[in-house]
Amino acid sequence: MILSDKTITRMLEEGSLSAMPLEEGQIQPASIDIRLGTTFSVVEDRADGIINLEDEIRYKTIESDTYLLLPGQFVLATTMEYVSLPDNLTAFVEGRSSLGRMGLFVQNAGWVDPGFEGEITLELFNANRCAIKLQSGRRVGQLVFAQLDSKALNPYQGKYQGQRGATGSRVFLDGDIRP
Repeated sequence: MILSDKTITRMLEEGSLSAMPLEEGQIQPASIDIRLGTTFSVVEDRADGIINLEDEIRYKTIESDTYLLLPGQFVLATTMEYVSLPDNLTAFVEGRSSLGRMGLFVQNAGWVDPGFEGEITLELFNANRCAIKLQSGRRVGQLVFAQLDSKALNPYQGKYQGQRGATGSRVFLDGDIRP
């Protein structure tokens, strides 16, 4: 079941769901608008030009109110909002249609697990032939919440719990490497 604005507002007021800071007008009929934060990270170039999933990936991170996303460029960004989901709620990150129509793809692997707490790292890609000027505080997407049929047995406690800022991949910590 997708949560309505009425339920989202009630849960925010009672504290079972948190998204801070939140301004008037961010709560939509079935979502919360998320805004672009001030942290941007790009993968550092490697001499061999290969990203190996078993090795820690290095990023160049900047703090800025603006970021010029070049055509064909990929950057990690963060939300202004720090969210905390209860154990019986999940969320989907959806990019804004108005930005998609400009060629800006907004993603975060699409899913926020029950029990997650932190700023949401967004993956942004410019599919346009023109650069796109990104501005901190602009609405870039929506969090759509779905109620689980019961509390999760194992709420999220993973490697991104409590993250702040544009957090790079930690896939090297997975330990699922096969010989």
